[in-house]
Amino acid sequence: MTNQLVDLSEVAPASKELPADQLENTGRKRQWGSERRSEPLAIVHPTPSSRKIVLGRLAILVTVGAWLYYVVSTIIRQFVDNPNSGFRFGFESISYLIVVTFLTFSALMYLMARQGALYRFKEHRRVPRGELDSHFANYKEAVTVLVPSYAEEPQVVRGTLWSAALQEFPDLRVVLLLDDPPQPTEPEKIHRLDQTRALAGQIADALSAPAERANNALAAFRERQAAPVEGSDPVETDELQLLIAEYEAAVEWLEAMAEAETVEDHVDEFFVDLVIMGLARELRLVLLALNAAKAQNTAPDPERMEQLYLRLTWIFNVRTETFERKKYASLSHEANKAMNLNAYISLMGKRWRREETAGGVVLRPSLVPRDDDLLVPDSTYLLTLDADSLLLRDYCLRLVYFLESAGNERVAVTQTPYSSFRGAPTRIERIAGATTDIQHILHQGMTFYGATFWVGANAIIRKCALEDIVEVETVGGFQIRTYIQDRTVIEDTESSIDLGTHGWTLVNYPERLSYSATPPDFGSLVVQRRRWANGGLLILPKLWNQLSQRRNQRQRILIREVLLRVNYMASITWASFGLLFLLAYPYDSRLLSPAVFVAALPYFLCMGSDLRDCGHRFSDIFRIYGFNLILLPVNLAGVLKSLQQGLTGDKIPFVRTPKVKDRTAAPAIYVLIPYAIVAFSVLTVWRDAQQGNWGNVAFASLNAVLAMMCIQSYIGLWNSVVDVVLGAVNWLYVTPKPKVKPGSLVVPKSAEEVDWASILYHGDRRLNRDLRGGTDRRRRISLR
Repeated sequence: MTNQLVDLSEVAPASKELPADQLENTGRKRQWGSERRSEPLAIVHPTPSSRKIVLGRLAILVTVGAWLYYVVSTIIRQFVDNPNSGFRFGFESISYLIVVTFLTFSALMYLMARQGALYRFKEHRRVPRGELDSHFANYKEAVTVLVPSYAEEPQVVRGTLWSAALQEFPDLRVVLLLDDPPQPTEPEKIHRLDQTRALAGQIADALSAPAERANNALAAFRERQAAPVEGSDPVETDELQLLIAEYEAAVEWLEAMAEAETVEDHVDEFFVDLVIMGLARELRLVLLALNAAKAQNTAPDPERMEQLYLRLTWIFNVRTETFERKKYASLSHEANKAMNLNAYISLMGKRWRREETAGGVVLRPSLVPRDDDLLVPDSTYLLTLDADSLLLRDYCLRLVYFLESAGNERVAVTQTPYSSFRGAPTRIERIAGATTDIQHILHQGMTFYGATFWVGANAIIRKCALEDIVEVETVGGFQIRTYIQDRTVIEDTESSIDLGTHGWTLVNYPERLSYSATPPDFGSLVVQRRRWANGGLLILPKLWNQLSQRRNQRQRILIREVLLRVNYMASITWASFGLLFLLAYPYDSRLLSPAVFVAALPYFLCMGSDLRDCGHRFSDIFRIYGFNLILLPVNLAGVLKSLQQGLTGDKIPFVRTPKVKDRTAAPAIYVLIPYAIVAFSVLTVWRDAQQGNWGNVAFASLNAVLAMMCIQSYIGLWNSVVDVVLGAVNWLYVTPKPKVKPGSLVVPKSAEEVDWASILYHGDRRLNRDLRGGTDRRRRISLR
């Protein structure tokens, strides 16, 4: 028996592709040196060869061996040969060894995670489609897709909701968690909010017709099977032709939708070609098989035909709705994604009565069911999905099947770490996307060693696992349930530790089934990467507590898991400070050695190989190095914010990554420091050239050239001027605050002006807020 692979591109025509010159005239202008390729990577990773795996092991050995050789041949030897070298040389030697050790350790963790990914890719076998259809044929559990959104472009949110709505799953609800202020005053924000609110209804209306047809076709098939004609078979009764007609109708509907879509950028192109037309091509593949069966005068058995009918109902039957937590005073209004999710999850599985109060609408448990109650259905699984992410058609189906497979009963979260959209029109988006694609590989390897972290853009979660880690507190008289912690701005990482503490595990599914937007400009990238760098240090104590608890339970803890987890949470800290030391401090040339270069070489070679496997260029290793140079102040700012929160206890505000089509201005400080790095590197070149420290000259020259190239490519010279000017203006201009006389009172003049409902509801809290300056406790206020 042979396996026949069918190229989907031959089954159905590809969707419309926007020419490069047309892309330049829509939205963001395409830069020179940007990515021309728009085809995404294969869903299943190519099976790595034995040679690649052996070279990966060799890279690990070379890195460790070169570091050991450097310690012995350079550091220890210098102390032996120069016992009276003095305090300064001793300090330089120890500090340089620490920096080199930490950087080598991070490189080693990269190689180790990569090696684990290679093992997983070699062992992975995709679940056949027939097994999925059979498993879910009589399925009763539900998935609720939660899409948190704040001030997003409606077109961006629309694509995300459609990619969720077209998931092939028996019982699916898609809920847009809209976090915008519910009553904006600016016309532009009102228009955007109205458009976003309308999305759920528009999707439901669009799907109603194909859903009705698919449901009727399934019901008719079951009726015919319940009362079969004696002696008939599917071929003789044209049962197969009826099924073919239904699939043709579904394909035509999807292709008509794709044709009607407006393609303005590479994300829109991905949405049309991979989300809509990808599903259409899969259905055409089914049509190819059904028509072949008809030509061979045979047909699938009735059970399989029912599964194929069910598949159409899974595609088009979906419930969509919008929920706005800020309409309710009893829910948390903390400005972050975690509490937006928590607010809705806390309502699931119950009926709620809306009660009007002076403080706003309050939700209370409904003891007596009423028609106007807010009913929030429960579900076994949750799918959290960022508003700028897109899922491929069988994301839910395959990941839920994985969770329900034998041996995965204690897996709380599974996901496919997102990949980047191809065809990025800006150079910085292309390079940032390359780092994202590399991280996808590394996260697969971390799963191999039991060190998985939840990457928050998308994930399937067991709701019962969240119930295990929930924390309940009372705020302002209302119960607030926190499932996903918002103590730090990297809520997904902290939740990973919380789940592990309660005996749950996490797994990255080894396929590419999800994609997410990459910041297209330096300003929005600053917001994202500063947030990513903030919080890892704060979570390390939680990791230590988890490991202590597991040790007390006599669970086996592998050292490689601990090292990978620590590196994931803290590597930004030591890498940023280490690079800063190497750039700023003029180390003695005697500490330089070719062994340091040899220790780092396997890391760069393997990264270049991984970049090439991900469809990027081997030479991008130099661009990524320069990219990290100009992001150095951003990473340091995030680390310092973590230290600030650790010292003061004040929570750092959550800043969302802007997801707009216009350029986001970067803070002036993050623009100026890269120029300072270039200037200082040039100064270092001049100074060390005079002293004959040629190793330092080479390193500083590389930094100056790459940093300047990245400034020009990723920030832009003119954009730098604009951002610095804007920063200066914002710093100099301060909005005046209204002055209030000390001791002044705001007292109602008549009974008609008294807000009696607020007084009765809020009591003295509202009174003290309205009566300013009430510092004299003996003061008496008479309300006439």
